[in-house]
Amino acid sequence: MDELSAGVRAEPSPTTGPRLLFFSGGSALNGLAKALTKHTHNSIHLVTPFDSGGSSATLRRAFDMPAVGDLRSRLMALAEDSCEGHEALYRLMTLRLNGANGSQTLRRQVEAIAAGQSDLATHLTQPTRGIVCLYLQTFLDAVPSDFDFSGASIGNLVLAGGYLHDNRTLEPVTFLLNELLNVRGLVSPITEAFAELKIKTASGRSIIGQHLVTGKEHQPLGERINEIELDRPVELPSQQAKLIRSADLIVFPPGSFYSSVLANLLPEGVGKAVLENPAPRVYVPNLGNDPEQYGMSLKDQVLKLDQAIRKGTGDLSPELCIDLVLTDSNLLPEADDEFAEWLNQRSVQFVDLDLADTASETRYDDLKLCEALLSLT
Repeated sequence: MDELSAGVRAEPSPTTGPRLLFFSGGSALNGLAKALTKHTHNSIHLVTPFDSGGSSATLRRAFDMPAVGDLRSRLMALAEDSCEGHEALYRLMTLRLNGANGSQTLRRQVEAIAAGQSDLATHLTQPTRGIVCLYLQTFLDAVPSDFDFSGASIGNLVLAGGYLHDNRTLEPVTFLLNELLNVRGLVSPITEAFAELKIKTASGRSIIGQHLVTGKEHQPLGERINEIELDRPVELPSQQAKLIRSADLIVFPPGSFYSSVLANLLPEGVGKAVLENPAPRVYVPNLGNDPEQYGMSLKDQVLKLDQAIRKGTGDLSPELCIDLVLTDSNLLPEADDEFAEWLNQRSVQFVDLDLADTASETRYDDLKLCEALLSLT
């Protein structure tokens, strides 16, 4: 008796799965990214390179380069960490140097890896070991003498070395790591341009720097953000535009609303590429408290997202640019019947599903959200 006659339906292969595209940054989406790898290896993750805090900021100041922390984090979320040949590289790329050891001691630790004299390097197979050592040595040859190694991610240093080695571009090193780590998806910065986020608050304050906005490294702003832009003109690269136009579903996911989601829409040409793709566009609102959404209702979020997509496109359509809002009204009480009707009047579908994590009443279950998004393709 064959499988079909036995009533068993073969699951589609993840290698032929749909192209879900996410505009995101930070770690908020990493759990969902891992869940996606069971269903599709074709998801696209465009991440913001404008992080100005933590160890990424140290690298940005040293080399005038885009932030790579979010890029590395998403690569690791999609990487195969258990198969032979990948596990040692995964461990190395996720290692963070212990700041208590002092910067010079940490530098010597990196030098030992670059020279192939550390267990972290000797456990790598060739050609992976040679590539990693080359990139780390390139980084060490260029790093300023006063560079602070405390808390640095080895993965970030490998990316920085690859960036410097390949004529100050991230594409070659990102491509190599995708192959070496068996990354089950595509991860790319929305742009490689060096730029800073610039926001204006309701009281008229002008603030430059992502780390001053998120409420993580500094006190939350405590007031509404009215505007967000980049501190210099930046254009969307043609390859990223092609990726946006190729997606089967465009997702504006949970994450820091301004510095992770809307930040990806700031380069000129992003909104145009989004509108040129007829695929559905879905917004999945945050749960809990995002300091960047101070004073914003759920309606305000939808309208601000719509405004960010349209900006610079000349699109004056009375309908909203997104097609669906996906959430769980039991987790987000503001997503009530009145909100659903408000969306309906603007030709936006409200998809209200059980997305709750059974262990928490304040977060989405990654698997449920993954399956819900896949059902929209």
